[in-house]
Amino acid sequence: MQEPPDEDRVRRLLKTILPNGVTELRPVEGTAATWWVGSKHVLRLAPDAPAARGLRREVRLRDLVRPYVPVAVAACVTAGEWAPGLAYTLDTRLPGASAETRDVTAGGEEDLAGLLTGLHAVPVARVAPLGVPKAPPRSLDQLRRDAGGVVQRLDEDGEFEAVRLKQLTAQAVAQLGPQPDAVLVHHDLKGEHLIVSADGRVRGVLDWAAAVVGDPAEDIAGLAVAVGARAAVRSATLAGYGARVCLRGLWLARCDALLRLAARLHGDEGRPAAVLRVQLERAWEPILLELVSDG
Repeated sequence: MQEPPDEDRVRRLLKTILPNGVTELRPVEGTAATWWVGSKHVLRLAPDAPAARGLRREVRLRDLVRPYVPVAVAACVTAGEWAPGLAYTLDTRLPGASAETRDVTAGGEEDLAGLLTGLHAVPVARVAPLGVPKAPPRSLDQLRRDAGGVVQRLDEDGEFEAVRLKQLTAQAVAQLGPQPDAVLVHHDLKGEHLIVSADGRVRGVLDWAAAVVGDPAEDIAGLAVAVGARAAVRSATLAGYGARVCLRGLWLARCDALLRLAARLHGDEGRPAAVLRVQLERAWEPILLELVSDG
């Protein structure tokens, strides 16, 4: 892996890309390979060969997806190599704030529904030639067992009531298998990748590097963690997904959130525990669909 370039090297690169030069340049928090360039652009630098392949693939995928979705997808202004074999892209910067800092309104839920509908509509036959990988659906039963292995300790820590996981019974797991048809899945719909306007509309979606052809419940799970279970399920329902797909996504999110918080509290580095607690709370919001299903 190549060491990320320092600011001087980034400025030298940008001089060859932007004839008028750059006055404002700062690294994006939490990464050494992404830079804000003025107010209109984002520079991304692949640190190794696999990341370079992914960056080039993402540019092509965004171009394919853009006509299908109602939200903005960053456009590539220019691309090249910042070191031998290592790609860079200079992308347009989407205006707005992260869903981690700004709530999504009912209009925003309609935007998310349009996103899910659009992803379902992208022809898989056009995705495959880009090199987007296929991902087999995860076993919800295995995920339930994994979450069951950590939930008691979380209960003892005062973080979560273990009895709540018992809502996910073996019978429920059997009913919540994946749907047979795989679709294009963003696969990383966390809050920081959703760009929200001041009026709560979802105006853009960032970072398509993790996209796969697979289980659409994974994107519903991502939304449950990003904007809450209620908003995620309402959006998925508006997109035409039925109760089983929605509940499958919800339980994927809930088990994932338990496992991530347990890992962070008991030794692993990663996102701050406070952030993971908020995500856990979002994913475990009670929803009307569950109450109706229980009845």
